[in-house]
Amino acid sequence: MPYFDAASSAPLHPVARQALQASLDEGWADPARLYREGRRARLLLDAAREAAADAVGCRPDELVFTPSGTRAIHTGISGALAGRRRVGSHLVVSAVEHSAVLHAAEGRPVTEVPVDRWGAVSPGVFGQALREDTALACLQSANHEVGTEQPVAEVAEACRAAGVPLLVDAAQSLGWGPVAGDWSLLTASAHKWGGPAGVGLLAVRKGVRFASQHPADERESGRAPGFENIPAIVAAAASLRAVRDGAREEARRLRALVDRIRASVPELVPDVEVVGDPVRRLPHLVTFSCLYVDGETVLHELDRAGFSVSSGSSCTSSTLTPSHVLRAMGVLSEGNVRVSLPPGTQEADVDRFLEILPGVIADVRGRLGAPVSPGASAGSASLVVDALGRRCPVPVIELAKVIGDVEVGGTVTVLADDEAARLDIPAWCEMRDQEYVGESPAERGTAYVVRRRS
Repeated sequence: MPYFDAASSAPLHPVARQALQASLDEGWADPARLYREGRRARLLLDAAREAAADAVGCRPDELVFTPSGTRAIHTGISGALAGRRRVGSHLVVSAVEHSAVLHAAEGRPVTEVPVDRWGAVSPGVFGQALREDTALACLQSANHEVGTEQPVAEVAEACRAAGVPLLVDAAQSLGWGPVAGDWSLLTASAHKWGGPAGVGLLAVRKGVRFASQHPADERESGRAPGFENIPAIVAAAASLRAVRDGAREEARRLRALVDRIRASVPELVPDVEVVGDPVRRLPHLVTFSCLYVDGETVLHELDRAGFSVSSGSSCTSSTLTPSHVLRAMGVLSEGNVRVSLPPGTQEADVDRFLEILPGVIADVRGRLGAPVSPGASAGSASLVVDALGRRCPVPVIELAKVIGDVEVGGTVTVLADDEAARLDIPAWCEMRDQEYVGESPAERGTAYVVRRRS
């Protein structure tokens, strides 16, 4: 069964499995003790730290291991803010950061830097968001939902000029190579590159003001209290080195497979938007959104066909709201599918995915009553569609059904209370060359007005 969700968690690398098993026998003792077993455990921990630091591009004494990537982010943000509390407490983040960063920023003065339609920030705009009271800036190296790489080096230069430390979330990219630029703090998570879950990395450059907010602890420089999981740490460092050794060749191979998916899906499936930067992106990840489909059903049908994929669609979310990443980009969210290929993915698996995808989408669209072709032109000047109480993609489907029933220049007003409509109706207009007029409050939801152009 092809697993196409490496961006969520990569399969355990064979080197990680071997290192984990070996370390269970050798690294179980307390590395803080001076007897033989403790010294053996300390040697394993120190060697893992040196290997991880080499991959990150920092000194071993600048890097600590945490219980997860999320914990690394929270520790890094809270420690950097506390260390610079005399400067202020203002945070600058991109609008597409991982939820771990956005959650850590809650309750603090924060500026979210917008992104373009590809999902990237402008270094100039990011630099303009920095203020005298800015204590920390945060920017991911590459986006976890659409794969777009951020201009970290340029943003780091702007932050350095303003005297603001930059924390980089490198969870998605570290397995492919070091992060360029003069960053100040860096975080990552081992299960993203094929290491075991439960191991995160936090690097804090020398000279960065940092005050840990944990109770005092002698382990991991006081930044990650608690007994180290040495077998998992050793496996994480060993697998990071292993994936890096083959990263260039595997990136070239997977990029070719992803390029094929990016080119083929719009040809095989009508009304599809491929999102994310087509060039400056992670080599193994592609995301596309399909009009007129329920994302949850698409994922279930692909799972039944043997493919494990993910989605940022509101139709698969327990919160019933679109992904904050897709919302910030202003792209279609309904029917969103994220494919992220793990190392070793075979071309035959991609062939089969492209073979079954059109049938899956067509079947879901048929069940939802989606229009097959635009309606014929008629003479109505305006129509109102009541989609209140109906989830995506129904409001857009109902809009598409009637747009041909109004005259050119006429309008369709869609009444909807599904948060996804705020994103998906304008995105539909752009895809179908219709004019999105705007929205206004309605009695039980929102009225979205669309004018027919052709």
